Amino acid sequence: MMINDIKNIFNVKKMIRVLLYATIPGLIFYTIAFNIMHTNGYHTMEIIRDFAQLMDESSFLGFLSSIGTWLWVSAAAIAFFGFFTVSSPKETKHKELLLLLGIFSLLLAIDDFFMIHDRYIDQNICYGTYAFLAIALLVRHYKIIIEINGFGFLLAGTLLAASIFTDLIQDDLPFDYSNIQIVEEGFKFTGGATWLFFVALSASFHPIIKKQKNKKKQ
Repeated sequence: MMINDIKNIFNVKKMIRVLLYATIPGLIFYTIAFNIMHTNGYHTMEIIRDFAQLMDESSFLGFLSSIGTWLWVSAAAIAFFGFFTVSSPKETKHKELLLLLGIFSLLLAIDDFFMIHDRYIDQNICYGTYAFLAIALLVRHYKIIIEINGFGFLLAGTLLAASIFTDLIQDDLPFDYSNIQIVEEGFKFTGGATWLFFVALSASFHPIIKKQKNKKKQ
């Protein structure tokens, strides 16, 4: 029994699969990222250590912001996993929806993590792009979204839209900046959590394929 287990563990095909799809890509990414940042003037510890550790600050610094990014990353991972595990050719629409949900979630994760709309691209362009993608996603996959959980999709979109709207008009509101940020980030966080839930439902969803019976001519 032990010999069979060892053979199974060190199965050549399984070993090659792990190396090709996980270990080697991980090593390549690590090496390229390290060298690019090191070439651009970052010190070794600045590259490989956590920000809070470098600054000798609490590990909970930016806690809610970090968890918010996890929500987008988790949604993307679940959506892509669902995309790759849906095998039935009859579920093409479902598979396409999962792919689009994964790409959209990944874009939001990258924006959130690198603060793209705050530092690199005008926020109106980013917000406009996200709104367009969300509406296009709903229009193209309206039926299956409603079947999965239409309320969940609409609620997530409404909360995220509320966050964006609050951000756009914050200078005109008669409240302290910190209080406005609490509300804005609250909309964003709860919207992200709702989005993650909807994506999880989408990945576990099994659409009912309606088969039309051909009527026999009398």
